[in-house]
Amino acid sequence: MSRRDALLVAGGAALSATLPGRTMDAARSTVDTAPAPGAPPSAAGAGAIRIGGDLSVDRLGFGALAIVNRVPYGPPKDAAQMRRVLRWVVELGIDFIDTADAYGPHLSEELIKAALYPYPEGLVIATKGGLIRPGREPGDLDGSPGYLRRACEGSLRRLGVERIDLYQLHAVDPRVPLEESLGELAELRKEGKIHHIGVSNMDLEQLERARRVAPLASIQNRYNFGDRAADDVLRYCEAQGLVFIPWDPLGAAAGTAGSAAPADGGARLAQIARRRGISSAQAALAWLLTRSPQLLPIPGTSSLAHLWANVAAASIRLTPEEMRALG
Repeated sequence: MSRRDALLVAGGAALSATLPGRTMDAARSTVDTAPAPGAPPSAAGAGAIRIGGDLSVDRLGFGALAIVNRVPYGPPKDAAQMRRVLRWVVELGIDFIDTADAYGPHLSEELIKAALYPYPEGLVIATKGGLIRPGREPGDLDGSPGYLRRACEGSLRRLGVERIDLYQLHAVDPRVPLEESLGELAELRKEGKIHHIGVSNMDLEQLERARRVAPLASIQNRYNFGDRAADDVLRYCEAQGLVFIPWDPLGAAAGTAGSAAPADGGARLAQIARRRGISSAQAALAWLLTRSPQLLPIPGTSSLAHLWANVAAASIRLTPEEMRALG
């Protein structure tokens, strides 16, 4: 079965289960209605990367925080539209979706299952545990082994899978030794509930400590054109073969300069975008994809038009001259 056919079956099954009276034909029409004119773009243009050495995905993923409401935190205003966005995510060739039990909370994982289950062959779903509220204060974190086990098992149920492709420690809980948190994830991996382990929001010293406890496939930190504070982590990933998943990959589109970025970087990025006939957001994604083959950006959106534009950026590469101009 092709990816497209699998998607249509999944979309139809989800709609039939959640929207009484909707038929497979209605679901097919919903999926087939293009969000923008012209031939659909494809995430395959980003090239492939291997997670943990065996999970091959295209190097442009989707961050599923955007499909839930963030202010205030809770259900999206239009859950049916978010399911449609998720079906188009897969339709456009994205085969890596990143979520977390804290998103919603729980709602992002539930929407993914409602929209895409049974999942198309080759779709990799990554989730996270250890963050119980959307902040980063100690009270928002729980890296204790017992909590991480409950969080992982809850994600398994919500996603409807027996094993999570990539399970990530969402953040370091300063009240719990890092070795205890990673030790529990290693145990869950031995039990077959996790395929690969990843970490998130760690500095280089913490990453090296974590790798001494459990085999790691990836790290997810904030990184974009305007914020390069994690450059040392990226260099480490390049040397060690770890996948670096930059969250907030479009932060550069606001034009703010950060670590290692030129002070007028936003203006330079906008200038290159105008010359290329693309948006600043697309230029920011192109910068990431050109910056390093270890980067797997995960732009998220609740808009079909923005999704289409993000995927169109998968095939854009900046020239060496443009990269030098952007610093």
